[in-house]
Formats: sequence, C-alpha cells, structure tokens
Amino acid sequence: MSTTIATGQPAPEFNLETDGGGSLSLASLRGRNVVLYFYPKDDTSGCTMESKDFNSLKDDFNAANTVIVGISPDSTTSHDKFKAKYGLCFPLAADPAKATLESYGVWVQKSMYGRKYMGVERTTVLVDAAGTIAHIWPKVKVPGHAAEVLAAAKALPAS
Repeated sequence: MSTTIATGQPAPEFNLETDGGGSLSLASLRGRNVVLYFYPKDDTSGCTMESKDFNSLKDDFNAANTVIVGISPDSTTSHDKFKAKYGLCFPLAADPAKATLESYGVWVQKSMYGRKYMGVERTTVLVDAAGTIAHIWPKVKVPGHAAEVLAAAKALPAS
C-alpha cells in the first residue's frame, strides 16, 4: 500500500543500490537539495527523454547545490546499460522491492486499455538540504519539466 507524502514533511529515508555497484541513502545527501525523479522503466521513450533533460541541466543543478537521483524498479544492471547508452551523469537507484516507491506514494494502480496493473506514477520530489519535502510534481508531463524543477531548486534558500 502506497503512502501519501506532502510538502513540509520530512522526506522518507531510503538506502538503495545504484548503477556502478554503489549505494545511496537520502541521509548521505543531507546538506544539499535533492531531486528524486521516479520513473517507470529504463530506455523507454518518456523515461529516456526525462533522463536526458535532467542530464542536460546537471551543471545548473550543481550550481544550485542540488543533486539529481533517478529511481525506478529496474535492476542495477539495467541502470548501468541505460546510463552508459545515454551518457547520464547522475546516480540511478534501483528499487526492485518497491519499498521506496511505496514510501513516496508513487507505486500505484494504473490502467491501460481497461487493464489494471501496478506501476510507477512518474513523479518528481524536491527535497531541501535539511531533508524536508519542498515540492512535489505528480503525474509529470516530460516536456519542460526538468527546467521547472531547476527553477524551484534555484528558489530554495541557500543552506
């Protein structure tokens, strides 16, 4: 069962394996703003476009003291291939158990052509340097989204 998150709340903690054999926790990023973009599947059209858009703005996010992290239920092996194929320069975290996806409320029942199934609702969460949820973008439409998130990150107070 997915939970509901809200701005002003502490962001749910996580510790996930990442591409390249690493691991990443939210606590390890404290002191920097964090963009958590939750996406359904590596190497699909919308997810690829979203990842490339965030990647193209990585230097601007860095200048705004903001780390980008992509999270999906795909494996670290899939993330390695996806990251290499598109030259992505930020961590991709794997959540095959879907615990983090559920804690952020993005593992939901979806419907396509009358068929119901569980999947990731494309969502972005901006966490401030203190670990508090600063902004949530549910049901993301990809075009222009990364720039909108960057503007919100730039508007956060400096830590």
